[in-house]
Amino acid sequence: MGAPSSGLIAEIFLQHIENMHMARLSMKHKIINYFRYVDDILIIFDPTHSSIQAILDDFNTLHRNLQFTAELEENNTLNYLDITIQKTPTNWKTAIYRKPTFTDTIIPYTSNHPTQHKYTAVKFLYNRLNKCDLLADEYQQEEDTIHNILYNSFPIRPQKPRHPKLKEQKQSTHTHTHIHKGATFTYVGKETTFITNLLKNTDIKIAFAPTTLFSAD
Repeated sequence: MGAPSSGLIAEIFLQHIENMHMARLSMKHKIINYFRYVDDILIIFDPTHSSIQAILDDFNTLHRNLQFTAELEENNTLNYLDITIQKTPTNWKTAIYRKPTFTDTIIPYTSNHPTQHKYTAVKFLYNRLNKCDLLADEYQQEEDTIHNILYNSFPIRPQKPRHPKLKEQKQSTHTHTHIHKGATFTYVGKETTFITNLLKNTDIKIAFAPTTLFSAD
């Protein structure tokens, strides 16, 4: 815990466990789909052939250091990561899920942070809105939520980010390697923006770091 390599080692271990056992478990329990993000797993299975308790019991025998718990759907609805999945008579529909304790707080527009950092949250909210397969009602509800978040954090309501057009890359028969240099600037205000703008047309890649304040008692 805490080591920079811990996430990578955990992912290698889980993929090893999956490669060893998932084919057998899928056939035994008629698992239709298996999804995993880090340590959150979503399983779709045939309830006429198996049960969630039988699947859970088998998963808990995979390794002595792994202990799984199950969260069951309620009223044909299940929350997975930041998505709510609801079964319908013919299909399913999705909506954006937020935990009851989630505050939707983003960096205020007036804070002393790089503009790029402030608008990253805005881009994320709209990218998620447009990438999730939402019905019209859920789409409008999420868009209204985004507007409320921005209204409380920005002096003006930013325009919805446009989807960038995909640029066609010209194929070249020549291969070459170009090394870019990087520099990190502690953001202190418009002066930092002025200096970094001077380096836009160079090979130096710029990254911003927020100002960290320390206090001593």
